[in-house]
Amino acid sequence: MPMTTPSYSTLFRTFGQIGITSFGGPAAQIALMQRVLVDEQRWLSQDQFLRALSFCMLLPGPEAMQLATYAGWRLRSVAGGVLAGALFVLPGALVIAALALAYGAFGARPETQALMLGVKACVIVIVAQALIRLSQRALGSLTAIALALGSFFAIFALNAPFPLVIALSAAVGYWTSKNDVAEDVPEVTGKTKPSVLVLWALAWLAPLPILWLCDQTLLFELSAFFAKLAVVTFGGAYAVLAYMAQEVVQNRAWLETGQMVDALGLAETTPGPLILVTQFVGMLTGYVQGGLGFALVAGVLTLWMTFVPCFLWIFAGAPYVETLLGRPRLSAALRAISSAVVGVILNLSLWFALHVAFADIGTWSAGPLTLPAPVLSSFDWQILPLLALATVMLVMLRLGVLTTLLVCAALSWFLV
Repeated sequence: MPMTTPSYSTLFRTFGQIGITSFGGPAAQIALMQRVLVDEQRWLSQDQFLRALSFCMLLPGPEAMQLATYAGWRLRSVAGGVLAGALFVLPGALVIAALALAYGAFGARPETQALMLGVKACVIVIVAQALIRLSQRALGSLTAIALALGSFFAIFALNAPFPLVIALSAAVGYWTSKNDVAEDVPEVTGKTKPSVLVLWALAWLAPLPILWLCDQTLLFELSAFFAKLAVVTFGGAYAVLAYMAQEVVQNRAWLETGQMVDALGLAETTPGPLILVTQFVGMLTGYVQGGLGFALVAGVLTLWMTFVPCFLWIFAGAPYVETLLGRPRLSAALRAISSAVVGVILNLSLWFALHVAFADIGTWSAGPLTLPAPVLSSFDWQILPLLALATVMLVMLRLGVLTTLLVCAALSWFLV
């Protein structure tokens, strides 16, 4: 615990500031919390922060939001965790709501598509950067490389379900570990009462029977899908996006490929967790099916089903962080998942880049293999200067994501 327990007003100001300024994806958000929580406020030690981050990476869902929730829990128990987690999400959720409604009304206009081309070019570079950083950290052995390549092939060429790929990778890591003898590490005090966990679980799933009884088929399907997404999506935001794109576009046909690509691009422009793209997808699906009111209800339900379980995971597991991280087999399973996620994000990178660069993409099939086959004549040459500009700004000049997105959007307007 910190030397002095901060007041709720101090927590509100601090985590509100983090929520408003947390642009740039999970890596930038974690760095921001490191600076504020460890270096400036000294509410967590460096070791506590790193252990908490490792724990959050074990969990399904957005690790940055869960890290904020854990920090709030350490400072002011369950109430502090709710406050910190909610403030990390709400500013971005309000921006996403406005963007989703505007896109639903104006997304098909040529002016909007001209701006979106620059945003999407920037996102290609952002996802490539995330892939390189994760590869450097996760691919330290031949086994890790094999898991990454295997997961990429399974999803890209065989259209294998994401949860199956992650489960098999975790099993490989777990059972190939030498032992599971926990190290002698302390356990955090302040366990969450079981009744609190039961209430959180019931609150999370409560919309499902209500929607089913009210015969709201689409809202029920949306809620059930995002509830499932909250449970099975390990490996960070980009891994979640890969699975969601596969389901929303290919399997459920709620959105077209171009709309899903635009959703990811716009989600990069907002503060808060990147997984807020789920809210955009839910609202856009609702807007297409039933207009403004339906979109707002779909957005609230998507937020609820996506983020309420994050509080449940943290409150249930936070007292056991040190004990869990001392299990070699559990750590090995996490490392295997991280390796597999490299392949998952590589699949997302290629899928996104192909659909941005080519207007027409067919398929080539041979037995169980199904590969994309872009029509070369449909290549959009305007993407090349935009990619070059985004690379210079993000990689060479190390400028901020929001600045780069705005400049690339302006250039794409000029080109188109």
